[in-house]
Amino acid sequence: MSDLASGLRSLFHLDTAAFTAAQRAQIDKTSAYLSSVQQMHGHFVQVAPDGSKSQGEFYVQKPGRARFNYDPPSPIEIIADGKSLVVRDRKLATQDVYPLSQTPLRFLLSDRIDLLRETKVVAVRSDDRYVTVVIEEMQPLIGTSRLMMMLSAKDYQLKQWTVTDPQGYNTTVAVSNLDSSKRPDAGLFRIDYTRAQ
Repeated sequence: MSDLASGLRSLFHLDTAAFTAAQRAQIDKTSAYLSSVQQMHGHFVQVAPDGSKSQGEFYVQKPGRARFNYDPPSPIEIIADGKSLVVRDRKLATQDVYPLSQTPLRFLLSDRIDLLRETKVVAVRSDDRYVTVVIEEMQPLIGTSRLMMMLSAKDYQLKQWTVTDPQGYNTTVAVSNLDSSKRPDAGLFRIDYTRAQ
């Protein structure tokens, strides 16, 4: 059985021995927090790879559903309905559709997640303010991407995440005014697949 476990660990690149007991505890607490939050509404500020900033409101309803409404002048909306993620441009009347399973957002939208078992955690750092967990993922046709999550060291509440795409470009999203007490309207997560592609 130990050989099987060892083989599976190497298959999924999970070398938990690389982490200290304290780091493993921090990863487990991060998993517990991400699994415990089933719905959320709040404000976000996004910093694009070119340094430009945009902001707006976001909604999450697990499993797999999210919506990011960007404030004007940005014409963008991002919607995940549990299967797909679309990036809509209201100005150009276009939308790009991606399988949610191929985006890093799926880790944040999973109903339950065990980061040590289900992802490749490559770094864990902490200081007085934040616990930072970095996940790396290899997609055969796309390349390697990273998701860096920063949580409050005090209560493990999510503060921001950074997605590094296979080309090395970073997009950072900081969240605030989080409210997990109200269930968002299900209509927020509907995708009209008949829109222009």
